Amino acid sequence: MKLFIGEEMEDGTDTYIDASSARSILACGKRGTGKSYTMGDIIEEIHTEGEDVVPLVIDPMGIYWTMAEENDEQRDLVWDWGMSEEAFPVNLLVPGDPDERFDPDVRRELERRGIDINPLLLNPSDMSPDGWCDLFDLNINKPMGIALYRAIRELNDEHEDGAFYLEDIIKKVEMDGDAGERTREALLNRLEMASDWGIFADSYQDIFHTVDEDRINVLDMSVIEPGKYGLRNLVVEVLGKELFRRRQAARRREELDLGIDIPKVWLFIDEAHNFVPSGQSSLAKDTIIRWVKEGRQPGLSIVVASQQPSAIDSDVLSQCDVILCHKITTQEDIKSLNKLSQDYMSGSLKTYVRNIDNTGEAVYVDDEAETVQMVKIRPRKSMHGGGEA
Repeated sequence: MKLFIGEEMEDGTDTYIDASSARSILACGKRGTGKSYTMGDIIEEIHTEGEDVVPLVIDPMGIYWTMAEENDEQRDLVWDWGMSEEAFPVNLLVPGDPDERFDPDVRRELERRGIDINPLLLNPSDMSPDGWCDLFDLNINKPMGIALYRAIRELNDEHEDGAFYLEDIIKKVEMDGDAGERTREALLNRLEMASDWGIFADSYQDIFHTVDEDRINVLDMSVIEPGKYGLRNLVVEVLGKELFRRRQAARRREELDLGIDIPKVWLFIDEAHNFVPSGQSSLAKDTIIRWVKEGRQPGLSIVVASQQPSAIDSDVLSQCDVILCHKITTQEDIKSLNKLSQDYMSGSLKTYVRNIDNTGEAVYVDDEAETVQMVKIRPRKSMHGGGEA
């Protein structure tokens, strides 16, 4: 599978990303230079060219639903490139109840435009005891952390099918005779608060029944606040871990020539520095780093986009085998990116970046092919939603 992303600036040769195997891609550039636009190009290509592949977009800004609209604003440019504008089928996933997250008029209009809107709910049992403690910032060596860890561990042991729900956790804490009354009350308050978030399921949710292989799956994170408890990170953590687990199991069946019905996944994360921040922890960080480091074998690809590459953890940056860098100007970001320079380059990466003059131009590094190119990114077929108001 080859993904058409643009043309080489020197001779106009068509430029592709080889996606015949799993890839880890970094798209970066300061605001307005095209990094989200470029990620949209790759999403279009994956949907068009991929077979048995699910594209899943983590969308903190709520801008990728516009892929369901044709790129009328750039019609002439699209035609100049020998393409035609296109509206793509979108499965808009909403953390929680869409009726509560969206204004009724907004939901009706989105559906009128052919966008499929579905809730995405988390299975409480998909979170580890440590994950539950991290969610509430509880030390597992102190009373509340000990009580919560014990409750989740016991529920894991008691439920043979592995599924339990928030109500089960609350009941388990209420009946914990080893925890003090004040500890139980404080913990129950947090669990009731978690119930009010509206993102936990009360019956088992199969993620591969929620995503649609025939559509671009956009998880609209803009409908929930980042918040003290990192709800956006929580959703990415639970979702990413479950997708990894399912694909890992499916890969074993593939290797034994057994039947599978679990497609490969391309995960796209915009504003990735909010999920894998440099120098600090987040709920989703370990899962995303594992995806980048170990995802190739189970067929898991990832694209991370950010206007601040220096704000992304170095474990992620160093594992990206494709870089699409638009113009960046801050010394910190240039320094961070320059650390990714390779011996096969004729100069340092910062030298290439400084040769970028216009919006839509990028340095394209393919570490597998050991090539560096200056490219003009192709226009989007679908409408870009990342412009300023």
